[in-house]
Amino acid sequence: MLTFAIAIVALSTSLESRAQQGAAEAGQTKSVTCAACHGADGNSVTPIWPSLAGQHATYTARQLQAYKDGERSDAGMQGFAAILSEQDMQDLGAYFATQAIAPKGANPEAVETGERIYRGGIPERNIAACIACHGPRGKGNPLAGYPRISHQHADYLATTLRDYQSGARRSDARLNQMMRNVAELLLDEEIDALASYMQGLN
Repeated sequence: MLTFAIAIVALSTSLESRAQQGAAEAGQTKSVTCAACHGADGNSVTPIWPSLAGQHATYTARQLQAYKDGERSDAGMQGFAAILSEQDMQDLGAYFATQAIAPKGANPEAVETGERIYRGGIPERNIAACIACHGPRGKGNPLAGYPRISHQHADYLATTLRDYQSGARRSDARLNQMMRNVAELLLDEEIDALASYMQGLN
């Protein structure tokens, strides 16, 4: 009897887990609205808007929820996210995760500074190395909630770092404000160099 009960619980947990997972095919249908800013395949052609292609499904879904909850502020995104269900968010995340992100290059003049900060941080100013969370190739860690940042638009990355720096973006609360703690210590020129380096990271 105990074995049967355990089997029922395991089956229930499995079904619940599947229900919470996104479906890429459904996400593609739902992504039509997203295409205007982020591109049909998730590759944005406008540098101020992020490319979603290749991003971890769980991260994309979590950011949509952050817009819906008000943790992230953007009139357009908050309006869009407000009408999405949790399943919609999971489906969109699943779709964009299957798309290949378009490679981008870095400003050669910024590579040395950007690479130094990304890989080694700035110990004397207590600035942690980005590589610790986002990995040597900028692919992040979906289980830990760290996004992929390689080949992302430098303009968007720089804006994001400055938003964390000013406190305008607070969606790192579950990570002990890690991004805000790092960004507030960076100089403007360091943010620009770092963003350029991450854009070209592969």
